[in-house]
Amino acid sequence: MQRHEREVIGVDDRVSVSRAIPLGIQHMMSMFGSTVLVPVLTGLDPNVAIMCSGIGTICYLLVTRNKIPSYLGSSFAFISPIVIIGATRGLNAALSGVVVAGLVFLVVAGIVKLVGTGWLDRLLPPVLVASVMVVIGVGLSATAAGMAFQTTASDGSTVFYGLGAIIAAITLFAAVIFSSMGGLIGTVPVLLAIILGYVVSLACGLVDFQAVVDAAWVGLPTFQHPVWDWGAIALIGPVALVVVIEHIGHLLAVGEIVGKDYRPMLPRSLAGDGISTVISGFLGGPPTTTYAENIGVMSVTRVYSTQVFWYAAGFALIVGGFCPKLSALIRSIPSPVMGGVSLLLFGLIASNGLRMFVTNKVDFGVNRNLMIASVVIILGVGMETSGISIPIGQYALPGMATSTLVGIVMNLVLPMSSADRPSEPAEGNAGAAKPKD
Repeated sequence: MQRHEREVIGVDDRVSVSRAIPLGIQHMMSMFGSTVLVPVLTGLDPNVAIMCSGIGTICYLLVTRNKIPSYLGSSFAFISPIVIIGATRGLNAALSGVVVAGLVFLVVAGIVKLVGTGWLDRLLPPVLVASVMVVIGVGLSATAAGMAFQTTASDGSTVFYGLGAIIAAITLFAAVIFSSMGGLIGTVPVLLAIILGYVVSLACGLVDFQAVVDAAWVGLPTFQHPVWDWGAIALIGPVALVVVIEHIGHLLAVGEIVGKDYRPMLPRSLAGDGISTVISGFLGGPPTTTYAENIGVMSVTRVYSTQVFWYAAGFALIVGGFCPKLSALIRSIPSPVMGGVSLLLFGLIASNGLRMFVTNKVDFGVNRNLMIASVVIILGVGMETSGISIPIGQYALPGMATSTLVGIVMNLVLPMSSADRPSEPAEGNAGAAKPKD
């Protein structure tokens, strides 16, 4: 099969409305499942979470001056503390912790603004950034595989789902084939694959329309408002520090994919995430964060325009805030369909990490590079795929954050002799090209 090389649509480029609409819907669909899952697990309103993801993404684009293509969805890092506070003090109390978590982001953004971002070059060399990108992608593989190949039996156990695996495979191969085509099809392969997978699922009787039938065409979600609670703030607020690490990893991954150095814009990026989380907390939604799913979409489509993210955010705002029936329709997409496309999206993030090793000419003949990459990748992937986190008091440090911190320590501690230093350092920080604007 001949591969069609698609044009790269840059961050500042604009496309026609007829192209922007399907591209925006594609991004919305990619984040939808994960963004809905967080409120389902915590007891918050899923429609509020969808609406807040749209509002938050719009705020993020405004704060970053329309320069960083990213979508903000519900953060998984806060699930456990919100569940704990919700069960003991109520969800309104938990929302006060969500608001403060957003304020923590703003404080960190202010500190980074004051001290600058030069420290990132020392703490996060290309070998570490590339390793973290591999962890982000491969670490999510267990989630994608679970959606694609497993289901819950009547006794509550998790079992292999043969029909689901077939549908996931059809969806996956459809996305691969569509992405190899030219024209409009090549820019919306994920959306087309989801539609095809949905049609196959419908033919197999796997789609339940009851929730769609019961939902109203027009209506507002159930808003909740925070009630100030110091216990909730103490438990939920500090989790933002862990998400800051994940945020930096995602930002560097986006920069690597689009070919820009976004390190100088880290304060604005953190501030945008913080404002988004504060707004979400006041409306009754979960904390927000940048999404790996949408990074994967950019990688496969080579469409980086922030204009598309405006459309995606607008659709999410409408679907979550004003049209329950459309929200229910999207939620009716079976898990194997989303699992199939997720296998591709998460794999592409990991592949971009591997590409970063090459473009930055990381020499694995140098022992410190070999040690850093080996430990970070195995530790991070092992913890993420096994669902292991390190308890620290009332908190838990997930695999990606743990492996990043270990990698930072190793990079600072392991000696670098003159022979270890590359004679021709790669142009730009962490392999990203210098901003053109």
